This record gives sequence, structure tokens and C-alpha cells, in this order.
Amino acid sequence: MKNITISIFAVITVFIAASCNQSSTKNNELSENNTTATSGEQAPSQSKVNDTVPLPATPDTSIGKNAGETATGGFSIAPIVADYLSLKNALVSDDANAAADAGKKLFATLNKVDMKTVPADNHKKYMDITDDIKENAEHIGDNAGKIDHQREHLASLSEDISDLITLFGSPQALYQDHCPMFNDGKGAIWLSESKAIKNPYYGSKMITCGMVEKTFN
Repeated sequence: MKNITISIFAVITVFIAASCNQSSTKNNELSENNTTATSGEQAPSQSKVNDTVPLPATPDTSIGKNAGETATGGFSIAPIVADYLSLKNALVSDDANAAADAGKKLFATLNKVDMKTVPADNHKKYMDITDDIKENAEHIGDNAGKIDHQREHLASLSEDISDLITLFGSPQALYQDHCPMFNDGKGAIWLSESKAIKNPYYGSKMITCGMVEKTFN
């Protein structure tokens, strides 16, 4: 009986070893095939690929609420939003000089936009909004030593950016925050890339004053 048990155990051991070797051989063959395809040698035919792995769907380039970019071949509000966020963050840090630099950069970015790429059906609305953005960005850029004045223009600028995002969609996840105390209790909004409240209207004095009232994307 002991000999029979040993024999059965030996057979099972041989079977497991053979299975592992086969699995290892298959992995090596897959690795070699991947290496061959990567190094420039002829990869498996497209028909074989289609038989085994479904190809990814063609990206939808239509204009969507949260697209941030249109199908017109390059128009995107992403650079505008990025410059706005830099300006807002400078005011969060109470840095009037950095805010002025960011305002000038935002103004320059708007002037570089190829108007031919802006969708025709939103062309006029875009012009109306960005004319206001330019005006506020210019005021902020020209008043490096007057942070209170910069913050007044940030309130208007933030409304403009929110309108632009509503029109073209957000290029990234954004939060629209509200400060109820600014402007003599009339309140003001700002856009943030972070859910945590960091108030650009009061900076270090009341950094957490405010609340999230809307999210984009």
C-alpha cells in the first residue's frame, strides 16, 4: 500500500510539473511575440488581431458639455482655464506680483487664439465673453501692487470663465466655489481645481471661507 501511495504521489508531482512547464512555455512564447512586434518585425496580421481582441472604438469628437474641446480641429479653452487657475492661486497665496504676471499671460493667451477654429455657432458668444476676460486680465496685470483691486476684477473674471466653461465644456474636473462675504456681503464665485476651499478673495485671512456650489466634468 505504501508503494502504491508513493507511486500516485509521484504521478501527481510529474503532472503538476508538466502543467507549469507548459504554462511557462506559453508565457515565453507570448513574451517573444510581443518583443518581436515591438522591435519592428512583422506583427500578427490584423485579421488575427480582430479575431481575438476587439479594437477600441473610434473616439467621439463631437462637442459635448464637458468636452472642453471641439471637433473643429484644435480649439480648446484649456489654456485659458490653466492661466485663470494660476492667477486665482496667486491670489490665494496673497501674491499680487504673481497674480499680475498671470493676468498678463492670460491676456496674451487669448490674443493667440485662432478665431477660425472657434465654432461658428458660438463665435459671437465667445467674443463677448473673452472681451470681458481680456479687460479683467489686463486690469489685474497692470495692478501688481494693489491686491484688493485685483481681487475685485477676479470676481468678474471668474463669472466670465464660468460662462466660457458652460458654453464649451470643462477641460478638466473643476469646482465652482462661492464666498458669501466678499463685495460687502454680495458674494462672489471662483473656479478651483481642488475640492478643498482655498479662498482667493481673502487669502490667508480667511482661507477656508466659502463653499462648493457646482462641479464641472
